Amino acid sequence: MKKGRFTIVVADYHRKYADGMARAAHQVLQGHRVEEVRVPGAFEVPLAVKRALRKKPDAVLALGLVWQGETPHAGLILKAATDALMWMMLRSDTPVLHHLVGVKTEAQARARCLGRLNRGRE
Repeated sequence: MKKGRFTIVVADYHRKYADGMARAAHQVLQGHRVEEVRVPGAFEVPLAVKRALRKKPDAVLALGLVWQGETPHAGLILKAATDALMWMMLRSDTPVLHHLVGVKTEAQARARCLGRLNRGRE
């Protein structure tokens, strides 16, 4: 089987959870060529994905966690990132796996980033 080339872009703002998703993604992609890029937060993920797509990988994984608080900030960040990732995927004809996870509770964060629902595995 041909080894694939993948880039994992990780929003590092909530490092504990970002590391959990990145570890899971690396496990799934074991045996393939994988480059990992870290950025400060979810808002910076699209720029890193854009740069990664220049190298023509088979796919790019966008990983990160956004806490939804009492203001609309998290929703705005997730919407902007989602729109940018979709546009780049369609324009490049390369899969961009969107795993920027919005959560409201610590339990949701643990389940989606560290537990059995870990988005890095999907």
